[in-house]
Amino acid sequence: MLRSPARSRRAVAMSVSHSSRLNKLVREQYMRLPQDGLVQVTYVWIDGSGEGLRCKSRTLDKEPKSIEDVPEWNFDGSSTAQAEGSNSDMFLVPIRMFRDPFCLDPNKLVLCEVLKYNRKPAETNLRHTCKKVMDLVKDSHPWFGMEQEYTLLGINSHPYGWPDNGFPGPQGPYYCGVGADKVYGRDIVESHYKACLYAGVKICGTNAEVMPSQWEFQVGPCEGIEMGDHLWMARFILHRVCEDFGVVATLDPKPMTGNWNGAGCHTNYSTEEMRREGGLKHIEAAIEKLSKRHDYHICVYDPRGGRDNSRRLTGHHETSNIFEFSAGVANRGASIRIPRQVGQDGYGYFEDRRPAANCDPYAVTEAIMRTTVLNETGVETKDYADH
Repeated sequence: MLRSPARSRRAVAMSVSHSSRLNKLVREQYMRLPQDGLVQVTYVWIDGSGEGLRCKSRTLDKEPKSIEDVPEWNFDGSSTAQAEGSNSDMFLVPIRMFRDPFCLDPNKLVLCEVLKYNRKPAETNLRHTCKKVMDLVKDSHPWFGMEQEYTLLGINSHPYGWPDNGFPGPQGPYYCGVGADKVYGRDIVESHYKACLYAGVKICGTNAEVMPSQWEFQVGPCEGIEMGDHLWMARFILHRVCEDFGVVATLDPKPMTGNWNGAGCHTNYSTEEMRREGGLKHIEAAIEKLSKRHDYHICVYDPRGGRDNSRRLTGHHETSNIFEFSAGVANRGASIRIPRQVGQDGYGYFEDRRPAANCDPYAVTEAIMRTTVLNETGVETKDYADH
């Protein structure tokens, strides 16, 4: 049954937030006002869910030139599932600074670690141990590139652009698609890309994904701890851009049940010796180590110990089976894919396709280093606090 144009417009309006329909020209009038040398700094941190991001802003007397110029701050951890109300102050420790694409220069976005009242890392501060591991393996010069898939939803939690009471046509024409009947939300995607470039995030590409309203952006190459820092800030910028457009970006690994692709965060990885001529033997050695620690990696590749990924890693829709480890050249149905060009050249990198879209990149990159460089085995991890 055909819907009237007016009804279609109402359906679209209902799928975006009220705030997105405010007059942005009025806002722009205020955003152009001079700041007289003062700087707005927005502190960004990971909350108690391990997935959500929070932020708040303060004024500094002058533009910070380095992260050391940004002072520590605090927040109410009882309101972010990170502390009890009777002892709620948590520390925000600045660790990486970016340009602010929303308030523009000289204003800044600052990613922070969260410490508890006793200066110990909060439970969802996985950067703390990741940094220790990355410092240990720095001589191997690990490079990462992560492919962040996500799905655009209306505020009604329905995929943006999908029929209200039905489904779009089957998968096939949407991947890297062009045209109003094949892609939904490109304005959001391109705005996010430009905002990341402005901010200094190491974004390196984007494309429409297999399921309609699903997209991917890539961040990298990044060395060591940089990978987690840049991906978390790219996620924050994505959520802020979506806020402006009135839609929601979900990182749920399987937002739609049925014959639809899930969402992952494929992780490309290499060490210096893998990137040299003859590096394929080092790639194969690393994959062999990963094959013997599959259960450990599955547990850290989503925030719920593998439960989220169990909905995605079914052996269908370009995924491997969560219970089995596999590897192959150009095989997108394997746990580990060696790109065809790498197989031909004999050196390069490989792709771990198991991490879920909502993974913590600190946990993923740390796990890969523990297994492939520090040669850990089993499901237990070693404490390097005294090293």
